[in-house]
Amino acid sequence: MHQYKLGGYNIVIDSNSGAVHVVDDAVYDMIGLYEDNNKENIVELILQKYADDPTLTELEILEALGDIEALKNTGKLFSPDKFENLAHNVKNKASDIKALCLHVSHACNLNCDYCFAGEGRYHGERALMPFEVGKKAINFLIENSGKRKNLEVDFFGGEPLLNWDVVKQIVAYARSIEKSRGKNFRFTLTTNGVLIDDDVIDFTSREMTNVVLSLDGRKEIHDRLRKFVSGKGSYDLIVPKFKELVEKRGGKGYYIRGTFTHHNTDFTNDIFHMADLGFKELSMEPVVSKPGDPYALTEDDLPELLRQYELLAQEMMKRKKEGRGFIFYHFMLDLTGGPCIYKRVSGCGSGTEYLAVTPSGDLYPCHQFVGEPAFIMGNLWDGVTNEKKRAEFSHCSAYARPECRECWARLYCSGGCAANAYHTAGSITGVYDYGCTLFKKRIECAVMMKAAEAVEKQSE
Repeated sequence: MHQYKLGGYNIVIDSNSGAVHVVDDAVYDMIGLYEDNNKENIVELILQKYADDPTLTELEILEALGDIEALKNTGKLFSPDKFENLAHNVKNKASDIKALCLHVSHACNLNCDYCFAGEGRYHGERALMPFEVGKKAINFLIENSGKRKNLEVDFFGGEPLLNWDVVKQIVAYARSIEKSRGKNFRFTLTTNGVLIDDDVIDFTSREMTNVVLSLDGRKEIHDRLRKFVSGKGSYDLIVPKFKELVEKRGGKGYYIRGTFTHHNTDFTNDIFHMADLGFKELSMEPVVSKPGDPYALTEDDLPELLRQYELLAQEMMKRKKEGRGFIFYHFMLDLTGGPCIYKRVSGCGSGTEYLAVTPSGDLYPCHQFVGEPAFIMGNLWDGVTNEKKRAEFSHCSAYARPECRECWARLYCSGGCAANAYHTAGSITGVYDYGCTLFKKRIECAVMMKAAEAVEKQSE
């Protein structure tokens, strides 16, 4: 269970049931005391703390304790964890592949300082995926998807628009066979935007479920790290292209995705800038880099980053009331339904349900492991041959790490990103502490926003 105060609300999250409670100060304190004290002690402690409140009587405290007990009996407070024993079996049964990340280009036309792919080459040579490899990838996905109907393919790089004709050929091939094979393909494209033209806009509007557009925010922030080899920034070139693409898509089915670094710990100003440009579907990720890099986030940055998320939540609520709201990916939360327990336990499915494909057809657990020889899973012709590595990923879950088992956020993050854990802690079942802290703050903000919305509706 997790208790916190934010935005003027006292919030209690029962992690195992997913129940969220917004309570007054006294009940908030009673819940905090409930498990370690008897009723008499709680009454005495609450009366002492709220001695200046003449309206709070012993009878009211006892009634509140009765409500707490009723919530506990119905599984909405202090509920037991029913999922730990299921975690391994649930994920181990997931043998069907549902998604591929196609690296159609191991080359890039930008030279972004923080790029984990090293100018898009992933520690290797520049390369473009031939159509025959892309065709084989589509066949591989169909053949290994079992009874799954909806399949996902993300065109990734480097910069995938450097191999645009092959992207179109792969999509056309998949469309030509999907109905006869009982499948439905959902395509996405991630691009830096430099090569966007009318053909790209028209084709993606017609064929791509989602387009991810890379923009770091304000011109001076974006151009500092997202630049050409010459050192010239890309902001002025790509923003008009992004605006046109989003307009042609009817303002839907896209994300503006940014990265914040040590240079812009006031990243909310970059999010607000993008919203003011007219973009309403936004994401801003913390950079993951080697300690000591000039743009790496530091421990000293952390308090300000946490404050920024709170500022973001408050501003988003304000703008929504004013009729100019926007979506922030990390604050998207459905408290009434949301992901099934399988997804909450197992996470993204990297290395099991989701694989990345290189231009030559090698298979990796996800795009962030490409170029790491120890993580080659196999290839399109022989399939997944590294069963040991696959087994390791099948054990990645919300319960794979001792630190996660008692964490209130484990069923929100599913144990976190295996790649970030590996690159920071040396193991896919390690813990990226910095990222955990940021994630938990994002969830706190997201829940607070939902709580504020619910309270407002009740008062209408």
